[in-house]
Amino acid sequence: MQSLIIKATEDTPEIIFDPENEIFSISNVSLPENAIEFYAPVLSWLKKYRDNPLPETVFNFNIEYLNTASSKQVFELIFLIDKINEVSDVTVFWHYDSIDEDMQALGIRFTHLVKVKFELVPYEKELLDEDDEDY
Repeated sequence: MQSLIIKATEDTPEIIFDPENEIFSISNVSLPENAIEFYAPVLSWLKKYRDNPLPETVFNFNIEYLNTASSKQVFELIFLIDKINEVSDVTVFWHYDSIDEDMQALGIRFTHLVKVKFELVPYEKELLDEDDEDY
């Protein structure tokens, strides 16, 4: 199956669904003007993947921020991933900044809505040091 690779922009996430290399990730921010249009090819790709998935699939979500329209589309993605879990051993890793209660709460909400193995993975963002020249 062909990979789906969408490069990140200022307003859209990077999406890498690459079965050959066993990489399934969504990262960055998700603020597209038209979330339905942006996520349509992603949902379509997942529907095709569901027909012939790898025996094990690991999805990594590392979304720093998403708007309401995007969160609805991510719900659709999670529900499709849950369907893939019926024919593949799927794990979802939901990475979130440890101080971002909203993204943590969204991940917790997903864990209650699906049967797929869903792990919350907090991380700490590195802050710029005041002595750093890039500050």
